[in-house]
Amino acid sequence: MDQRELTSRVSALQKAINDKEPAANVITIMETLKRDVNATEELLRATKAGMVVAKQRGNANKEIAKLATEIVTKWKKTVEVEKEKRKAKQMASGSSPAVRSTGTSSPAPAPSAPVTKAFKGDSSKRRWETDKVDTKRTGLPTRDACIGLMYNGLAFKCEEPPTHVIIKAMAVEQAAFDHFGGETKEYKEKLRSLFQNLKQVSNTQLRKRVMSGDIDPARFVVMTHEELKSEEMKKKDDALELENMKKAQVPMAEKSISDALTCGKCGQKKVSYSQAQTRSADEPMTTFCECQVCGHRWKFS
Repeated sequence: MDQRELTSRVSALQKAINDKEPAANVITIMETLKRDVNATEELLRATKAGMVVAKQRGNANKEIAKLATEIVTKWKKTVEVEKEKRKAKQMASGSSPAVRSTGTSSPAPAPSAPVTKAFKGDSSKRRWETDKVDTKRTGLPTRDACIGLMYNGLAFKCEEPPTHVIIKAMAVEQAAFDHFGGETKEYKEKLRSLFQNLKQVSNTQLRKRVMSGDIDPARFVVMTHEELKSEEMKKKDDALELENMKKAQVPMAEKSISDALTCGKCGQKKVSYSQAQTRSADEPMTTFCECQVCGHRWKFS
């Protein structure tokens, strides 16, 4: 879509909104923008398309607001990647020798494909501020702060270039925003939890799998506490549970009998039980049960 056509579509969108046309009309126009526009910084600035669409992120119609957010995110990613390619191309051309001292021109080397250089420095101290990355991507303070939080988690001990990290951070935030239906309490808590798991020194594989795409953003934002744990932490928890289970099996002089528990084998309600902390302190206690009728044993937490 060229500048002239985009200007026309943006005008049509603005008119549909101002005239309070049915939401379906607005959505139809916006879907063509999402599908057909190959965004560049110059094109968006000249047509003011970014400004017009961005305003609709606060639209009362949730479908319009969501679509506007998706379009803005897509355009920003495209512009960011294009900037990085341009920068890499300039660096490549600037380092090529042009003329030898003898006065004869040397053949210019074949232009190489733009390469984004890996991060150099102490990756354990990486933050979006020190990487000089702009996290103001949505125009909404809370969402932008969450993008920064995800950047800091993903960049920890990572050698991927800032451009790759910010694109992934934006994708994770967008997935959480979509899944939890906006800036909800659950949305904020989940992103904080993901950050804490990413920042664990032993969770190298989690960071790598998210950055490589092995775990896509939509899957990442719904992973459970257990799934997010590093292999090292899982092994420690298993060892702790085994040790505590052994301790919990010490014979008791007297057992508590409950008629509130039902044996899954014989159906009787004469069940003795004991409780023990078999995992970490913030996990529920494990209840060990034994049917006094048939001897069936089981546990739950």
